[in-house]
Amino acid sequence: MKRRTAREKALQALFQMDIGKAEMGDAMDSVLDGQARDEYFEFLVQGTEGNKEQIDTILSDNLENWKLDRLGNIDRNLLRLSVFEMMNNQDVPVNVVMDEAIEIAKVFGDDQSSKFINAVLSKVKDKLDK
Repeated sequence: MKRRTAREKALQALFQMDIGKAEMGDAMDSVLDGQARDEYFEFLVQGTEGNKEQIDTILSDNLENWKLDRLGNIDRNLLRLSVFEMMNNQDVPVNVVMDEAIEIAKVFGDDQSSKFINAVLSKVKDKLDK
């Protein structure tokens, strides 16, 4: 599975877990639709879910005039996924994670999602660089 596909599938699984309150394993199996699980996909889903409290704190600190629970469901979960990847994957440059998130937002989000994702992740990146 390509990393872009792993990110998209991870977003879908996180969305199901967040909105539908699906169990992690069930959500992962559902989005894979019979495909074998991919190591990177599992890393993203398990890592994002396992570090959600820390990630949500980072996001809340970088949102201006927004509360995390008021964000669109896709945007919130894409931000969580991206922040986890930015913090925990030394193989992928932060700018690549950001670019991927912006492109995924264009597919799954609304008209303003990509700009919003870019703005928030840019702030997170600046803080992580310090």
